[in-house]
Amino acid sequence: MPRRLATLLASGALALLATLAIASPAAAVTPQQRLSVLSSWTQTSASSYNSWNSARVNRAPWAEYNFNWSTDYCSSSPDNPLGFTFNLGCYRHDFGYRNYKSVGQFSANKSRLDSAFYADLKRVCATYNAVVRPACLSLAWTYYQAVSIFGSVAAVQQADIDRAARMKADAERRAAAS
Repeated sequence: MPRRLATLLASGALALLATLAIASPAAAVTPQQRLSVLSSWTQTSASSYNSWNSARVNRAPWAEYNFNWSTDYCSSSPDNPLGFTFNLGCYRHDFGYRNYKSVGQFSANKSRLDSAFYADLKRVCATYNAVVRPACLSLAWTYYQAVSIFGSVAAVQQADIDRAARMKADAERRAAAS
């Protein structure tokens, strides 16, 4: 039993050291390293979103990168319009905007950041049933257009949300009647 315990402890210690070696560079983070991580966390793929979200939840290994994690979520537009959970998509969008602005490379990356935002919102919509999904996708498109054209989801109007609410209610009514 003592040998087994020693083996477990040793393998755990090695795993911890390996994690620290990867997550905590010995030297200061270079601008190129920061941009590389920033780029990997702001792509349109689900894996990029998942990597960013994992880092968001566990920021300590990334402290040396000095990322700006602040957010106002979906600005003055609803974070979860009609119950659709857009808040984390808005958070990642803020993360990309704020950090690319801080390194002076916002213009070159804005279009991709906006596309990643739209991809995040469409993935959210895909989790809802087919009856209400069109209303969610309509709102996702509206939020995307707002950031694409105006740079902020604050440009989303109440009329846009009301239109999606009518779509959702009509779809739910039709589904209940069938």
